[in-house]
Amino acid sequence: MKRKILSIMLTFALVFSLMAGCGTKSSNNGESNSTATATKTVKITLLNSKAESQAQLEEVAKIFIKENPNIIVEVIPTAADQTPFEKVISMYAAGNAPTMAMIDPGEVSKFKDKFLDLSSEKWVSDAIDGALNAATVDGKVIAFPFAVEGYGLIYNKAVLDKAFGGNFDPSSIRTRDALEEAFKKVEATGVKAIAIPPMDWSLGGHFLPIAYTAQSKDPAQVAQFLSDLKAGKVDLANNKVFNGLMDTFDMMKKYNIDKDDPLSATYERGPQLIGKGEVGFWFMGNWAWPQIKEFDTANEQYGFIPVPISNNPDDYGNSGIPVGATKFIGIDKTQNSAEQQDAAKKFLDWLVYSSTGQDMLVNKLNIIPAFKNITLQPQNPLAKSILQYVKSGNTLEFMTTLPPDHWPNVGASMQKYLAGKIDRKTLIDEIENYWKNVQ
Repeated sequence: MKRKILSIMLTFALVFSLMAGCGTKSSNNGESNSTATATKTVKITLLNSKAESQAQLEEVAKIFIKENPNIIVEVIPTAADQTPFEKVISMYAAGNAPTMAMIDPGEVSKFKDKFLDLSSEKWVSDAIDGALNAATVDGKVIAFPFAVEGYGLIYNKAVLDKAFGGNFDPSSIRTRDALEEAFKKVEATGVKAIAIPPMDWSLGGHFLPIAYTAQSKDPAQVAQFLSDLKAGKVDLANNKVFNGLMDTFDMMKKYNIDKDDPLSATYERGPQLIGKGEVGFWFMGNWAWPQIKEFDTANEQYGFIPVPISNNPDDYGNSGIPVGATKFIGIDKTQNSAEQQDAAKKFLDWLVYSSTGQDMLVNKLNIIPAFKNITLQPQNPLAKSILQYVKSGNTLEFMTTLPPDHWPNVGASMQKYLAGKIDRKTLIDEIENYWKNVQ
């Protein structure tokens, strides 16, 4: 996905300067009476950036409307070739900002002058530890943590049980050599070992960041590592964690089902490959479960193993998977009325505190909630696997606050490396040059 970052930045600056110059719209869209009657119908919009959940979110909206007939919720999808950031600023530019915008953590602060202060909402005190970190800007909570997600190597247990001649133990794979041995055992049964998704958001937003988060179990040290990258003080060519991860990636490439044309693979094909047992492993996150389930309604035995970065099982990173709050919903305060803002707050409260909303969140959207008061346990196996890692303390920081242009830029470099168009030295040069130019 090719994007002109300078153009985006200029667009962003233009949009917000225009907004500031023109002032905000009336807080009640021209209504002279700010207190709407109880029977007034209010329409609100939700910009959805989880494309895989569009149909489910539309169904959730219908259920909410049924229970709240005075509020109409329209779910607007983000185009496949747009980041949430690009979509939201284009809607602001058109004077049609969504009432609620689902965006990535690294984008929240960019809308601090456009999003409503939600610090006094009840769910703030019920959020799990760390869930509001990215949502808090200048001491104010300006976004709702929508989903806790995790990722790693998804395995199909039926395939692995056959390959290992018995009950597969995912904890047995904690080194690169052990992973390759598993690949060999799978292929000995006539099944391909792994599918590597070539999307820039997967390679640049999920796979490569393991090299950042696995630098240390101390988040402050990880933050310092990124700061040093920006300052040009990191030599990735001699960084043990980075090279260990890329050695694993090189090994994965050898067994990739699409190794002859690695960039031809699509996200949509991945769930079929893992769900039908055509591969033993797929690098992806728990958000893919609804699609996987479509291809396997009987087995439903899946889980995660970490991406090993070395052959020492005790090395940090070899026993954990990245987990964190990955999507946030902000409520617009400049182009939506007070009534629309209140309706949006009611929708979020409904998700967290009503039995129907909780059921929709956990069982329909297959989301791991970011709130302590929700006791419903996810029934899908990928969410269960993530919770096992959380309970055991074997999690890595999900790098959710990387710059918005990180995955399209660095992801493009990873795509070239996956396709064999550049070597590791060139990859390192491109990654280091990216960070040196981050504003």
